[in-house]
Amino acid sequence: MAVRRGDRPRSRPAVLGDVAALAGVSAMTVSRVLNDPERVRAETRARVLAAVRELDYRPNLAARQLVTGRSGVLGVVSIDTTLYGPASTLYGIEQAARGRGYSVSIASLEALNRASLEDGVRRLRSQAVDGIVIVAPHESAAEGLRNLPEGLPVVAVDAGADLPVPVVMVDQRLGAARATRHLLSLGHETVWHIAGPVDWTDASGRIEGWRAALEAEGRPVPEVLRGDWSPRSGYLLGRRLAADPEVTAIFVGNDQMALGVLRALREAGRRIPEDVSVVGFDDVPESAYYWPPLTTVRQDFGEVGREAFQLLLDRMSGAEAAARRLVEPELIVRDSTGPAPSGAARRGRS
Repeated sequence: MAVRRGDRPRSRPAVLGDVAALAGVSAMTVSRVLNDPERVRAETRARVLAAVRELDYRPNLAARQLVTGRSGVLGVVSIDTTLYGPASTLYGIEQAARGRGYSVSIASLEALNRASLEDGVRRLRSQAVDGIVIVAPHESAAEGLRNLPEGLPVVAVDAGADLPVPVVMVDQRLGAARATRHLLSLGHETVWHIAGPVDWTDASGRIEGWRAALEAEGRPVPEVLRGDWSPRSGYLLGRRLAADPEVTAIFVGNDQMALGVLRALREAGRRIPEDVSVVGFDDVPESAYYWPPLTTVRQDFGEVGREAFQLLLDRMSGAEAAARRLVEPELIVRDSTGPAPSGAARRGRS
């Protein structure tokens, strides 16, 4: 008979046999699901993990490590989890890992350079983690990623190119190109861009995609304006663009800066989208409730987490791992974009 949570004495925590009885499988199968899930059918694995959650079963990590040589703990090194992108990436990795029976230990850094990255990795290794995911959106992290300890399974997220570890990232170039082409398709002669900080790989990729889309259409490429991801920086740069009547379309490097741009345009009497169209990036939960609702580029952070976790499993098992995996972004069209003002395209072309 299956053992339910209420059937056990309250003082006794669930053991492996309880999980096996509830899931209707052997204790060996439960052990395989927790320690080597790829060897178990998806349907059986889901049943066992449901029993684990219902019984609040907590494996003895010390015993597991003795049997398997693994701790069942993964490490994540990240920076600035107050920003939507890094925070959502971290959440996606945690969900993917926990769905496969791993716990996660996080080393949060104030800066992402070689010294701080090496310190974060050292702290996680002292906890006997099985592998590490490094969320490295800063170009300054590249040197640290090239000097990791030998034999440590590592995967990077949002990192640059030409690195000795596998990398998972959203295709920033593609997302920016789609945003830019959308604005051009509405009749705008060109698109201005407010980018993120210089050291961020995401900002660099979005600039490249924006510029490539304009050049492919033979359109003028305006000067890049640099913000710091904050609504305030978007507002200040938005005021500069709002004063120029030739500006009819703006691609903003993230939704927070776009919020500041929307306010600056409105204060200047520029209607959105009748006078100026605005596109953001990220699709933060609030973007659908901006006024007007923001056209933006959605990043699938859940898929980033799953891809990073799978790559790390490949590295941990010694299998060949892809050098780079790109997750495709999606353009979400809302009310902040519309046709270019009458005559704007003709004025620009002349």
